[in-house]
Amino acid sequence: MLLIFPSIEISKQYCLEVVQGVPGSERIYSIDPVKMAILWRGENAKTLHVVDRDGLEEGKVVNKDIIRKLVQAVDIPVQVGGGLRSHEEIKSVLDLGVYRVIVGTAAIENPGLIENLIKEFGTRKIAVNVEVCDGKVVAQRGRQLTDVTPLEHAIEMKRIGVSRIVYAELLNDGSYAPLPYDSLKELARKTSVRITAGSGVTSYKDLIRLQELEKFGVDSVIMGKPLYENTFPCQALWRLNEVELTDLGPTRRM
Repeated sequence: MLLIFPSIEISKQYCLEVVQGVPGSERIYSIDPVKMAILWRGENAKTLHVVDRDGLEEGKVVNKDIIRKLVQAVDIPVQVGGGLRSHEEIKSVLDLGVYRVIVGTAAIENPGLIENLIKEFGTRKIAVNVEVCDGKVVAQRGRQLTDVTPLEHAIEMKRIGVSRIVYAELLNDGSYAPLPYDSLKELARKTSVRITAGSGVTSYKDLIRLQELEKFGVDSVIMGKPLYENTFPCQALWRLNEVELTDLGPTRRM
């Protein structure tokens, strides 16, 4: 069974996406990232993916206080990415109680850093984000181009000890491409590292198709907009149920 990471993107202390509920449920769907984390946990999320969007822009962690509160508010693992480019930044985020950090640009510019981090914190704590445009690895959300193929990069990351890669493909305008099924399959089969699909699932059919790759090592997927827009049939039941909620259940820790 694929593990689904609901994604919470933080910018200027708020969620960039808010759940689209039914009339009468507006009070439930907060722009507060901590409350959003509690909501996803209340809907049985087993883990969460958090992006410091401001950190991506500034090249350093910006929303550390919010991340700390978010981790303390739920009883499930939380992975974090965005602006993690130095040992000090990454250690400071792990010290918040974060289960795993996702490093992208630093893995391209300074692979030695990744190798040292894995030696210090262990392979489960460090994953590498691989974003691709026109068949080549890119950094800084497509603003920095390389001549390296995703397979070459993944093989190098495996050599230095990386055991998990988050893979996504970008279109030329910077938006995410549709589900890169063949690329995910090739990467998993030729590297034997665990793969998280970083984007591309927009429907139930995509999810079922992605499930076919689990036997090759694609074991999880990060999902944002489709979850917030109630794309999946079971979410209609959640929305109706939440109209009557006065509390988000036993996972609430605020």
